[in-house]
Amino acid sequence: MSYDENGFQVRPGRGRKRGGARSVRGHHITLVGRIQAVARRNGRSAYRLSGSGHASGRFNARGRGASVAAGLKGRSSWSNAGGLRSRSRRVAVKARVVKLNPQRGGSRGRMFATPKAVASHLDYLQRDGVTRDGARGQLFSGKQDVADGAAFLERGGNDRHQFRFIVSPEDGAELSSLKETTRDLMRQMEADLQTQLDWVAVNHYNTEHPHTHVLLRGVTDDGKTLNISGDYIAQGVRERSSEIVTMELGRQTEHDISRQLNNEIDADRFTQLDRMLIAKQRQNSEFADLRPDNDMAEMFRINRAAMIGRARKLERMGLATEGETGKWFISPDAEPILRERGERGDIIKGIHKTLAREGLDDARHNAYPIVHTEDINERIVGRVLTKDLAGDELGDQMRLMVDGVDGHIHSVVLSASKAEDVRRGSIVEIVPTPSGPRASDRNIISMTDEQCIYQPSKHLELARNSVERVGGDPDTFIASHIRRLEALRRAGHVERIDEDHWRIPEDLRERGASYDRTRGGASMRVNTLSDMSLKQQVGYDGQTWLDKELAERQLMQPMRSRNIDMPGSTASKPSARHRESGARPRC
Repeated sequence: MSYDENGFQVRPGRGRKRGGARSVRGHHITLVGRIQAVARRNGRSAYRLSGSGHASGRFNARGRGASVAAGLKGRSSWSNAGGLRSRSRRVAVKARVVKLNPQRGGSRGRMFATPKAVASHLDYLQRDGVTRDGARGQLFSGKQDVADGAAFLERGGNDRHQFRFIVSPEDGAELSSLKETTRDLMRQMEADLQTQLDWVAVNHYNTEHPHTHVLLRGVTDDGKTLNISGDYIAQGVRERSSEIVTMELGRQTEHDISRQLNNEIDADRFTQLDRMLIAKQRQNSEFADLRPDNDMAEMFRINRAAMIGRARKLERMGLATEGETGKWFISPDAEPILRERGERGDIIKGIHKTLAREGLDDARHNAYPIVHTEDINERIVGRVLTKDLAGDELGDQMRLMVDGVDGHIHSVVLSASKAEDVRRGSIVEIVPTPSGPRASDRNIISMTDEQCIYQPSKHLELARNSVERVGGDPDTFIASHIRRLEALRRAGHVERIDEDHWRIPEDLRERGASYDRTRGGASMRVNTLSDMSLKQQVGYDGQTWLDKELAERQLMQPMRSRNIDMPGSTASKPSARHRESGARPRC
């Protein structure tokens, strides 16, 4: 009997509950639950990942376009017609379903975009600098070259949701009219979904690949809710876009594709060559075998030299290792690192473009840009140079580019709600919020009894004298705590027994911090110090931010020389009584 000591078979068991991941109601989320949540956020059916099981939810197999998507799925883009191997044109499509209005019985724990956020998103899609000549973007529709964005938003004011698409043909610069290509796509989608569509779009030429942003109302032509199959959103739109672009530009030959891949060898971003290397490694389970005698697909064989060149580039970046000659191990961190580098490179290019526009090239040529990818650690003060949509521009996050008083250009991403009142040219202060729990959460915890019950009346009785001593209104003080509890109750974190009794969980601090993070409220705060531009402040007769800044610097210099701690500095420590006020109740 022969025995292979290296042979084994992985048999995964059931996903276990592990600490940390919780739903809005505080229950543990299983591994399958987390996968399903990610799938739903990306427009896929969470119940069809394995090709079996019944469909459920709004954007799933029951939506419009399901049968069309099924016919398009698995269709090869390659052809050998006429003895010439060629491929259809590639088009990248990103999609997002934005919930607008909560429906009865279905709003608990869900996030909805406010009308102001939706209007801001549409406005920033039309911002300056997105056209070929750097002008402001122009909305268009199926029949109008100049569409009315305000009227589009008014028509969709009561819609349940809105669809957002970004359609980016790989060879978009070669198209005769990106506008007409978009119209052809939307007409094809109307045929696939069997309804007329109400949409507006805007073309952007401010990136390497020209692309189109499409906003589609979530209603059919008879006023009913438009539900689109997740498969059609994920694959159908891309396939239809590819058909239309290929019809105009023709199919790509292997020679054309190889020329494009050779241009990607030294790119500092995630490329098609990286996808090919990762696919080859997954095929072998251990490494990407690029030896000349290795059996590989035709596409890999033709572009083997380019793949080796890319592997050596990744090796210099510390993202790949060559074991035996021709056998490459690609780091699992390669894709996220390369994507982050590409995004950072785009941001820095945008910074230099902005500096050139503002005439600050010479003044800032020695200052390196600072891209804040996460929470900031120090206070930032400066002039807002630009305010744009961040990331892939599908969401409502904003990116501020701030010319700081420290001489550096800062790129900061924050939620749209925090940047609503920020304007270009204004002077702002961006400060990190405390990492600990809110003061209201600490107060509630300290006033919770051993049965985990919080009583606003008892809190009012104990806090009345101290609040009145500092000139505050005790009733307003307690009302702010009740508003906080109401918000946490709607998210499923606390329970209201009656008007004067609330059931508080032991981990309220953690739950409150988690709730704030999901609401975009825990990372940083933006304060507008002056709406006047620096040029206006120089000639203004009254007191300005510039006067205060100069006076503060003159005052702070002698104090620093005597090593005196400034109020609010990191050197100041909370009192013991303050630290104890956040003690957890023993429930």
